[in-house]
Amino acid sequence: MAAFAIVMMVCLVIIHGGQCKGLFNAAEALHKAKDAENGDVGPDVKAFNVLDYGAKPDGKTDTSINFRRTFEAACNFHGDAMMVIPEGEFLMGPVLFSGPCSNPSLLIIQVNGIVKAQSNMAYYRGGGDDTDWITFQAIDGLIVSGRGTFHGQGSQVWGFNDCARKSNCVRLPATLKFIKVTDAIIRGIKSIDPKGFHIMISMSRNFRIFSVDLQAPGDSPNTDGIHMSKSDLVKISKTVIATGDDCVSMIHGSTNISIKKVICGPGHGFSIGSLGHYDDEADVSGIIVKNCSLRETDNGVRIKTYKTDSPSKASGIIFQDLIMTRVRNPIIIDQEYGNAKYSQPSKVRISDVHYINIRGTSASKVAVDLLCSASNPCQGIHLDNVNLQYAGPPNDDMPFSSNCRNARVAYHGFQSPPPCR
Repeated sequence: MAAFAIVMMVCLVIIHGGQCKGLFNAAEALHKAKDAENGDVGPDVKAFNVLDYGAKPDGKTDTSINFRRTFEAACNFHGDAMMVIPEGEFLMGPVLFSGPCSNPSLLIIQVNGIVKAQSNMAYYRGGGDDTDWITFQAIDGLIVSGRGTFHGQGSQVWGFNDCARKSNCVRLPATLKFIKVTDAIIRGIKSIDPKGFHIMISMSRNFRIFSVDLQAPGDSPNTDGIHMSKSDLVKISKTVIATGDDCVSMIHGSTNISIKKVICGPGHGFSIGSLGHYDDEADVSGIIVKNCSLRETDNGVRIKTYKTDSPSKASGIIFQDLIMTRVRNPIIIDQEYGNAKYSQPSKVRISDVHYINIRGTSASKVAVDLLCSASNPCQGIHLDNVNLQYAGPPNDDMPFSSNCRNARVAYHGFQSPPPCR
């Protein structure tokens, strides 16, 4: 993780369209994001207000074309630019905000209004991986900041989600999708009731999410808070996530991910995986989840892989200083996830995983459940000072315990439940 910290401080020179966007400084970019929330960005930043491009803040008129034209004007401006979504209510269908952009510094999207999604699925051509609600694509240098809200109106379409019945289900649209975005800060915004994921990050690098509020009911299907794949150097901090699926999910190709001071619940906890779902998956490594709390979630910290022939590795993982309150499965590795009918063991190799200073209460009698692959046993699993107490039904006579299969575990310090034998 020391290498991760060093890399996070490295400045990136971004050459784009013949212009040098300069050295990316994370501290300066965060300060700029804070200023953008209040509109205090200085006279050198030209504002492009969606109202000036015909958007009506009445919550009834579709503003998709107006938002797209505003973004294009800001993106193509050869100077510092900020797209402004002011107070008011804006109705919008699916929109693609695509670069490359001509700005010499980070493009700012100031969100202080309420942006509501069209609820009719006909707007999204049935959903799926190619059609989400708001997509940012191929942008080097981006700030999305403000006190505004993205409302996905998901409650009207969650009934179409069939992932509980079908393994190859159609994913409903994510609220915010970032693909091939480099050097980005997302700060202060709120997401309510997405149709699918709140935030989706793919093929991106050097991405920071601070002080974001993501809200959906605990029974809303597949509404992951932050879902990422094939992305490097992602930092999530001081964020509240209450949703119906994983608070944060990291699948194939997620590397050097830092999650700190996040409040999770309801939801399914912090998940690595599912892994082994696709052919030629990239490895997962350099994950740290620290100083977070989970309340009444289905899982605490979970690593999950399919029983397939797809080989990959998950390593260099730290879960540290976590507080759990009535969590159903506080510590779990499940290498038989989702497809128990298949006889072959998982080909995903899990190693170098550390659970440090995990404390709180468990809603189940098996608080530590490590179910690893028979052909690729988990290596280098360390439990250091785990203090979980049972807080489930009082009439359950089962002992409070740990369960381990095909896992090589080293214990240090206090252990409750007792170590596997």
